[in-house]
Amino acid sequence: MNEILKISSVSKTYKTEHGPLKVLDDVSFSVNKGSWTMLVGASGSGKTTLLQLLGALDKPDVGTIQLSGSDYAKAGSFASAKTRREKLGFVFQSFNLLPELTALENIMLPGLFKSSDKKAVKKRAQDLLAKLNLSDRATHKPNALSGGEQQRIAIARSLINDPEIILADEPTGNLDPSTSDVIIDIFKGLIKDQGKTIVMVTHDHALKSHASKVLQLDKGRIVKRA
Repeated sequence: MNEILKISSVSKTYKTEHGPLKVLDDVSFSVNKGSWTMLVGASGSGKTTLLQLLGALDKPDVGTIQLSGSDYAKAGSFASAKTRREKLGFVFQSFNLLPELTALENIMLPGLFKSSDKKAVKKRAQDLLAKLNLSDRATHKPNALSGGEQQRIAIARSLINDPEIILADEPTGNLDPSTSDVIIDIFKGLIKDQGKTIVMVTHDHALKSHASKVLQLDKGRIVKRA
């Protein structure tokens, strides 16, 4: 497999009222295309901060983050937004669906930031709904959907711009075990059928068996690789 992400000597410190807090400390690893990397560790170990850096939502103090050989860690706001829009898809524990929009409209939203062809974006969103067996929920708003349905809508939204990498932060954290299994099967299908790359934060060690690589963080450092 080809290397798609390369993280080299990344560190991040935040200023707090109690002084500087080092959240990531000299983190280095690589991610292969079509693989599933899981980030595990206790609360406060740096997992979510690392995911935010990979998602160009924040910048490291030092180090590089390369996507297909291009360093985007220190890119300007316009270039970072373009990377997020075109290369990355995001799935969150809390779903982050807009309550005033229907399922279909939530899926379409990132696509409309990338393309002015509303008809084509709508067609792709409808296709994604169909693939996730949610066509009958297209006009429902989030409060009329179960947690599992909301997360499937969120996954469809993450796929609307056909990203290379899916970044998932505790995507099964708010779901019961059987619904979690559905989400994991969807992720497995994205890798197997579409060659997507997934980097996922999880506290559920039972999910590690699905991973290509598991990185355990502790106090901002990678302390174990499997």
